[in-house]
Amino acid sequence: MSAIFLLSLPTGGEWFLPLLLLLVFFGGKKIPELMRGLGSGIREFQDAKNNIKKEIEEGIKEIEEEKDYEKK
Repeated sequence: MSAIFLLSLPTGGEWFLPLLLLLVFFGGKKIPELMRGLGSGIREFQDAKNNIKKEIEEGIKEIEEEKDYEKK
């Protein structure tokens, strides 16, 4: 039964202490900078993921075109 509690996500009240510690350690002026950095990192990750997906789809398309060409 305790394994279920280990896998549960924090609820509203449980976020209070970590957010307070974040505010104390970094201060109010640094938090927006941290969030901007986090946002740009997520954006770069999404761009890289989309580029890889596009390359894979293009490779599959080329292989299918080659198979179609060989059948003719």
